[in-house]
Amino acid sequence: MSAPSAIAIAASTNRLRRCWSGGSGRFRIAVEIVITLTRHAENATTASVSSAPIANATNRLRAVTAYSTWKPASSFADPNALEHDRYDIVTIAAVAGDVPTLRVALELGASPKNVTSRYDGTALIAAAHLGHAEVVRTLIRAGAPLDHVNNLGWTALIESIVLGDGGARHTDTLRALVEAGADVNRPDRTGRTPLALARSRGYDGMARILEQRGAR
Repeated sequence: MSAPSAIAIAASTNRLRRCWSGGSGRFRIAVEIVITLTRHAENATTASVSSAPIANATNRLRAVTAYSTWKPASSFADPNALEHDRYDIVTIAAVAGDVPTLRVALELGASPKNVTSRYDGTALIAAAHLGHAEVVRTLIRAGAPLDHVNNLGWTALIESIVLGDGGARHTDTLRALVEAGADVNRPDRTGRTPLALARSRGYDGMARILEQRGAR
């Protein structure tokens, strides 16, 4: 990715400011701009971003509250607002696998406990589905509910199995959930336990982790 000019980043930042002030209807657009800005900044040279309003990952959302004459975030949007697909900023960052944005969102008061999406899930479930292990660990440390059941009848632990591929990322995700105390015996709505689901898919690494924690 080529490095954008400070002018280009500033223009995007102004767009962010307008979207953020537009309320929840533009909330997802605002977050996506923040993520895009930071990815540009992370790939840019120091010289090209030295005067940019958002210069690095740790400042991406904090800039909304601290940069120049901007008002506090509470004047722009509720950090727990849901956009039209019922995603909040924490879930959007979780799906993107964007840990720095997630951390700053949590600092700004966004909750890891919100019920989001058409599936009545959580950011933790969404991250587990995608095998974003570091996001999962970050959400766990922030107090995300480990055993929330979505309207498909699945917890984060179950989603890491049934929507995962049994590979390293999803196995690490499952390990993080198990080590944090997720219920290894809570079944899906058909009565199948996580261990049964892992075994039926040939996910031996996942099965071993579950067995070591007393899964049946």
